[in-house]
Amino acid sequence: MTSVKQSHNRIIIVAYRLPFTIKRTNEGTEIFQNSGGLVSAVLSLAEQVGQSTSEHAPKIHWVGQAGNNLADLPSSVFENENFVAHPVFIDDDVHKRFYEGFANDLIWPLFHYFPTYASFREEDFEAYQQANTRFLEELVAIIEPGDLIWIQDFQLMLLPDMLRQAIPEACIGYFFHIPFPNYEIIKLLPRAWRQALIGGVLGADVVGFHTADYVSHFLQSVAEVLGLPTINQRIVLPERSVVVKDFPISIDYNKFNLESQTPEVIEIKQRYQKLVAPHKLIFSVDRLDYTKGITYRLQGYERFLEQNSDWHERVTFVMNVVPSRDQIGHYQELKREIDETVGRINGSYGSIGWRPIVYSYKSLEFNELLASYTACDIALITPVRDGMNLVCKEFVASRFDNQGVLILSELTGAAQELTNALIINPTDTQEVASAILQALEMEPAEQARRMQIMRNHLQNHNVFRWSHDFMNTFEHATDEHPVLETNLSVDAYLTAFDNASRRLLLFDFDGTLTPLVNDPADAHLSETMHQVLAQLAQQSDIVVISGRNRTFLEKTFEGLPVQLVAEHGAFHKKADQDWQRLDLSDGNWVDLIRPLLQQYVDLFPGTFVEAKETAIAWHYRRATADDIESRAVELATQLRSVQSSVPLTVIQGNKVIEIKPAQHSKGTVARSLYEQESYDFIVSIGDDTTDEDMFRQMPNWAYTIKVGTGTSFAQYRLARQHDVETLLQLMSDSLVNS
Repeated sequence: MTSVKQSHNRIIIVAYRLPFTIKRTNEGTEIFQNSGGLVSAVLSLAEQVGQSTSEHAPKIHWVGQAGNNLADLPSSVFENENFVAHPVFIDDDVHKRFYEGFANDLIWPLFHYFPTYASFREEDFEAYQQANTRFLEELVAIIEPGDLIWIQDFQLMLLPDMLRQAIPEACIGYFFHIPFPNYEIIKLLPRAWRQALIGGVLGADVVGFHTADYVSHFLQSVAEVLGLPTINQRIVLPERSVVVKDFPISIDYNKFNLESQTPEVIEIKQRYQKLVAPHKLIFSVDRLDYTKGITYRLQGYERFLEQNSDWHERVTFVMNVVPSRDQIGHYQELKREIDETVGRINGSYGSIGWRPIVYSYKSLEFNELLASYTACDIALITPVRDGMNLVCKEFVASRFDNQGVLILSELTGAAQELTNALIINPTDTQEVASAILQALEMEPAEQARRMQIMRNHLQNHNVFRWSHDFMNTFEHATDEHPVLETNLSVDAYLTAFDNASRRLLLFDFDGTLTPLVNDPADAHLSETMHQVLAQLAQQSDIVVISGRNRTFLEKTFEGLPVQLVAEHGAFHKKADQDWQRLDLSDGNWVDLIRPLLQQYVDLFPGTFVEAKETAIAWHYRRATADDIESRAVELATQLRSVQSSVPLTVIQGNKVIEIKPAQHSKGTVARSLYEQESYDFIVSIGDDTTDEDMFRQMPNWAYTIKVGTGTSFAQYRLARQHDVETLLQLMSDSLVNS
């Protein structure tokens, strides 16, 4: 494990909970430090920072919510030998609507794929904003130059961007500890809420998730909700970029491995085994929650008993459920269902001397938990959705004897790491039943083989590696500022360009050579772009292939020795020659289309119709209606059903729908151009759907480059329009220097 480079003044952790609990006593107050994975990881970071600076481990500053009953305590109470805590006090009513409402009654069920349990209340979102603002106020009061702020989890999704707005130069990391769902789930959120939540997270420099799947889901939501491009897992904003990566959280392996071998744990373990002897022991532990799949687990065990009568009175399932939120309706109903299912199974299959299920509803002491892990023959871990699930990792780390079988849900993040477990679908009761039988019959040597592989993995991927990997990624992300946001190998590209003897450069105009603007008439080449194109044209054939009309293109590129293609291939003009019309169809079809477009102009203020010589377009970039995109799709669908004597193509571009004859396109013109000469370097760059025709027609050795977001046939991508200008400048400079 590589060491963390110490380039920050302090590490400030921001999480909903503080790292310790403060209790009032007759003598004053008492502090109980929490022992969770995040606390352990942060302490390890502090120790390593101290080693790198030849000092004692510095105290970690930690911002977290505290009960208002502690508001009268002096600040010295919120400090121990490891942490300086900065309590955030939130009005009780706001806190209830923020934490119990928006966080736990909306984000938690929705992001775990339980949308029917989600409550969409505007007052809860307002409280969520207010609570995040309270965290911001506390942070701004303590941040010093050079601090690194690491924000944790779904309760604080708005905070990274709030902090970025308040302190633009801040170094901000963010980690999301629960699943991030696919876009179809995110789309259930009101538009303003999802924009605020996704945009809030992007205030960070580095965003971490447990798995590559969650990263993929987040990137999809960023593209759909905010329309931002992604280059090599870097989300590109106008002035900076955000690294998004998977960092699978883990546990303190040595703690579980060593503590499970203590005499106290061994004594409890032997007592448990004696109580169920000579039965095989299945164990599970979860807090009460609908995401844990407890009722499906019981049904799977019941099916096992039904199908395997020879195992009756030979196996006992010890199931521990930790109390959680049992004053809330969904949780009360779940507990009632668990109680009834356990009673039914024990009543149906049990006898005077045997209970198939030993069920307890309580918290376990740490030694009791370790004893249960080491006493059981099977750990049955079957959530229907879990961001990671650390129980399965704790079980594996505790098995110093290399025995025991892990049955693990495929819907946990951990399933992607612990592949030597018996991986099951938790809702498939037959698969669960079959896995229980397989585990009970598994030979000790096979158990040892599987367990050793998983233990080796966890030993090398513990919680300290998780935090250190995040910090190292953070250091690289904030150190590196690429000249271009692209997945193109720029050096190899420039070498190929320099070494070529005949070059063809094909460029779109709007969004490629010039930024997109609300009014198309305002678009123009920058002075730099004009100079670069003039320099490149001296040793390359440049063709601008655009949907613009020929009058606009001729005026815009006046004096430049470039070829122009207007109206998506309807007209072609070589330098110093007249225009050639390639589209020979008549224009009578326009009369069928114009009335339909005019209806949408009347419906949506800010939209307008542009009539070209061979095409007609509806522009809606300046429209403000919330449903404008869906209505644009509706219009395009209607247009495709119009019957015309001339075959038509309906193009859904960037804030524009264009209708033109189908016989010509950017692609047909581009192909005819490169087939006329023996080019040994071709690049095609564009940002719109119309440019996909051009990309498809290129030979497979050509460079095809998509600008911005969206799926594409192009091999490469440039994140922003100004990256095009930078790339062309590099090409021009390379010719000058070669």
